[in-house]
Amino acid sequence: MIESFRHRGLRELFETAKSAKVNPGLWRRALIRLDAIEAARSLEALRQPGLNFHALRGKPLRYSIHVNGPWCITFEWENGNALRVDLEQYH
Repeated sequence: MIESFRHRGLRELFETAKSAKVNPGLWRRALIRLDAIEAARSLEALRQPGLNFHALRGKPLRYSIHVNGPWCITFEWENGNALRVDLEQYH
């Protein structure tokens, strides 16, 4: 379950299915990935084809799911919840 967001536009997209703060070309794929994070009860549930789910280096431990091009949704995971969900360009 998603507990908190870092990216305001991503929160708005998740809650309303649209956001002026997120490129409309990313909406559909981002929503599919946000729904997968929301439904996940374990990190293993996110190991699905096409998500390119993986852990990132550094502290705090964060995870990434590929959206499109250099865009990824990143988050921390604690007690079965996604925290500080963000939309980042990090490649």
